[in-house]
Amino acid sequence: MIILGVDPGTLFCGYGIIELKKTTPLYINSGVINLTKEKELPQKLKIIYDKIEELIQDYSPNEFAIETAFYGKNIQSAMKIGYARGVALLAAVHSDLHITEYSPREVKKAVVGTGAASKEQIQYMVSSFLKIQTDKKKFDETDALAIALCHAFRFKSVAQKNVSWKSFVEAFPERIIG
Repeated sequence: MIILGVDPGTLFCGYGIIELKKTTPLYINSGVINLTKEKELPQKLKIIYDKIEELIQDYSPNEFAIETAFYGKNIQSAMKIGYARGVALLAAVHSDLHITEYSPREVKKAVVGTGAASKEQIQYMVSSFLKIQTDKKKFDETDALAIALCHAFRFKSVAQKNVSWKSFVEAFPERIIG
């Protein structure tokens, strides 16, 4: 299973692609969509959409995981992140990917073990799990990989616990079309 994780933003939008082989997550690719040179928000959103769509075409992920919006003090920032999330989600929907959203605390807890983990702790654990160097990667990139890992760990734990279709359906009711 190939998972595309996205850490949305309108200055830097991180992405991480991993493959879950049996129970082992493997690094495929990651990066940051740098939007700092663009002045207009609509152009930034187009770039995010186009890049996510390109990644989907190039890597054919089965799953799309994205961080949910968080509520900060600055409503304008929250709205801009919401726009970035929206175009990334739209690219995934247009490609018929299964989408799962995770809160920042959920991702931190899955990857580090505590929902109050720092960016540095996330970066260290991503490096450890995927056996890659992360010291030269931006936090947006390692956060996106952490989102993909969080999703992989969810599948891994369900796969170990559940061996029947009934238990799969109970674990993932949102995947039932009917």
